[in-house]
Amino acid sequence: MRIELATQPGVPGRRNEDFASVGGGADGAFVLLDGVTPPEDGGTGCRHGVPWFVGRLGGALLNLACGERELPLADCLSAAIGRTAAAHRDTCDLTHRRTPQATVVIARWDAERVEYLVLSDSVLLLADGRAVRAVRDDRIERLAALGPVTDAHRNAEGGFFTAAADPAVAGRAVTGALPRAAVRAMAAMTDGASRWVEVFGEGDWADCLTLLAKEGPQALIDRVRAAELVTNRRLGKRHDDATALYVVP
Repeated sequence: MRIELATQPGVPGRRNEDFASVGGGADGAFVLLDGVTPPEDGGTGCRHGVPWFVGRLGGALLNLACGERELPLADCLSAAIGRTAAAHRDTCDLTHRRTPQATVVIARWDAERVEYLVLSDSVLLLADGRAVRAVRDDRIERLAALGPVTDAHRNAEGGFFTAAADPAVAGRAVTGALPRAAVRAMAAMTDGASRWVEVFGEGDWADCLTLLAKEGPQALIDRVRAAELVTNRRLGKRHDDATALYVVP
C-alpha cells in the first residue's frame, strides 16, 4: 500500500478545520472532512467549535467504517453524526443553522470492492489505470448557477447538505461501489486543495492525480498557495484550509 497525506491551515497559527485519517491496511478506509467556517459576525450555538466537531465526527466515522464493515457507509455516517451530536447536545444548541458541520468523503476497501461516499463539495478521485473519475456532490455548484447560495439553502430541501447534527442527511450523500480490481489509486481533497483544478484551472482531474502520484499531496498544496498569491480572482477566502490524501490500496 501507499498512503500520503498533507494538510495546511489557511492562516498560520489558526486551528485547521479539516480532518483526514486512514485506518486498516489491505482491508482499510479513509475519511476526509472539511469543517465549515462560521462567519466572523455570527455564532454557531456551540461552545466547542469546528475543530472539535470535525475531530469527533472524523474519529467516530473512521472507527465505524473500519470496525463495522457490514454497515453501509451511509449508515456509518448516520451513526457517527448521531454519536457526535449526543456528545454535545446537553451543552450546545444543535438547532442553530450554523451549528458545526462538515463536508465528508469516505472510501473503504477490501479484497473484493471499493465503496465510497461523498457529501457536499469535497472531491474523491478514482483511477483505474486508464481514466480518472471525479466523484462529486455538485448541489452547491448547481445552486450557484441559479443565483447566490445562502444559509437558507443549507441542509434544506432543494438546497445542499452537510454533516451537522441530523443523522438523516447521510441519506443525501453520493454513494457507490466498484470492484477492487477497477481501482488502482484514490485521492480525496477538501476544496482548499481542489482549487488547483476547480478555481485556477492548472490542470484537469487526471493531471491532479498525476501530480499527487509523482510529487505527493504537499506539492499540490504548495502549488495552490502559489496560485493564491498571484491570482486576480475573487475568492471567498484568499487562503483556505487545504488537505489532500493519496492512496494506492
